[in-house]
Amino acid sequence: METCDVLIVGGGPAGSACAWKLRWAGVDVMVLDKATFPRHKVCAGWITPAVLDELDIDVQDYQRSHVIQPITRFLTGIIGRREVETKYDCTVSYGIRRWEFDDYLLRRSGARLRMGEAFRSIREERGSWIVNDSICASAVIGAGGHFCPVNRYFLTNTPNSVETESSAVATATSKSKAELPVVVAQEVEFELSPVQREHCTVLPDRPELFFCPDLRGYGWIFRKGNWLNIGLGRESESHLSTHIADFVKTLQSRGKIPDDIPGPFHGHAYHLRTHLRPSLTPDGILVIGDAAGLADRQSGEGIRPAIESGLLAAVTILETEGENKASWKPMFAEKMRRRFGETSTSGGITSYVPTSMKELAARWLMSSHWFNRRVVLDQWFLHRKTPALRV
Repeated sequence: METCDVLIVGGGPAGSACAWKLRWAGVDVMVLDKATFPRHKVCAGWITPAVLDELDIDVQDYQRSHVIQPITRFLTGIIGRREVETKYDCTVSYGIRRWEFDDYLLRRSGARLRMGEAFRSIREERGSWIVNDSICASAVIGAGGHFCPVNRYFLTNTPNSVETESSAVATATSKSKAELPVVVAQEVEFELSPVQREHCTVLPDRPELFFCPDLRGYGWIFRKGNWLNIGLGRESESHLSTHIADFVKTLQSRGKIPDDIPGPFHGHAYHLRTHLRPSLTPDGILVIGDAAGLADRQSGEGIRPAIESGLLAAVTILETEGENKASWKPMFAEKMRRRFGETSTSGGITSYVPTSMKELAARWLMSSHWFNRRVVLDQWFLHRKTPALRV
């Protein structure tokens, strides 16, 4: 039986950030993940400078062996219509490849790793948690994303087993309908050939964002050096493949992407944060990141809120010196409330216009340079007025 102070289930940005903060304080941390890192991760893949500040990442050091693309401008618009270019006088974001970034954060955390092992079971025994009948931990952090097995275990209240991911999809989706809206997304990322690079009109420092005409989602094209990422996400959408196909055809007809896209699109799902969901886990267990439904309501960004929730969970444990587990959830909930607020009910662009005129008004708004800069980019995507979390 291996022992640790804190077991984190999930090695993504939320889990790695939590592990990193705890390890710097001398806490014995182990990370369990069913994947072997580096692993493919569906994500457009950009982060703001605030994320680098919060994790104390040096850009020059990172770029020595990883892709990190400075972003200084954007093209934004409605799919199939004229785009608006917004330029900044500094780097406002960075493009990263998630399989590199996640692996970097996990290795840098300093935690002990158990990779390639799925979470199968959990039980309480004499004040500790026994996971997979082989790990004894004083505390457990659920950081396994939208289908986090720790969260599912206590949501479904199964005492002796954990659902498989495939069987949990219906359960998680039905519960989410009553709680938080769900975004489904698909993307593909590939390295451009020399010929494709020569003809690619997408500039590395200028991602292109395109809202769907019905305003229920948006697509993107993002070039990171020689890598191109194409994707689209929509709220609660059962016909995403059709929208993806139409989006790709539009981009190809305008000469923005190659006709020969290698490989299939890959999909994932996550909750959007309209409010902070109350935790249903027992004392000694906290849930962070996408498992807690923290993705931004307007942009769908999940990396920054995931990292910040991981840091706040670590601080909660450190402030109590690992004791008084009954106080963790209220303390963590208060820290989260102070950081994210009680609710985030804005429906993005749809909250700015009357229902009967959404599409017409959206086309007008998205043609405005002011609206694209001040609302779409500064407020929704970059959160330029939100300072980095200091903990």
